[in-house]
Amino acid sequence: MTTAIVCIALLGLLLFGLGLAVSLTRGRTQRVIGVPDDPTSGLLKVVRAHGNTAEFAPMLALLILIVGTRAPATWVVWTMGIATLSRYLIAIGILASPSLERPHPLRALGALGTYVTGMMLCLALLLSL
Repeated sequence: MTTAIVCIALLGLLLFGLGLAVSLTRGRTQRVIGVPDDPTSGLLKVVRAHGNTAEFAPMLALLILIVGTRAPATWVVWTMGIATLSRYLIAIGILASPSLERPHPLRALGALGTYVTGMMLCLALLLSL
């Protein structure tokens, strides 16, 4: 259960940290609503990193929590960690990308990791019935 709690906390830190980054960037750029249409805009990048995290992290956290309470197998514990790492890779890939017009390799790796581990956690949950 310790791994599950750590992963959930890290996902929460990522979500709230990116939310704070959006607010600070909005304050710095004096843009209260909306985002620039420029794919190189720092505000657009941080908004997308936060939005993407908000789309996936809650479901991953829920899956990790439930599966983590059911004496998970070693492969499931590793899957929790890789899922969490994948979410960080996506955020880093978005923020480090020169432009959002082309996917950054870390973003692509994180996306693949998110999809695969998300489905694996769903399978683990079904197998725990």
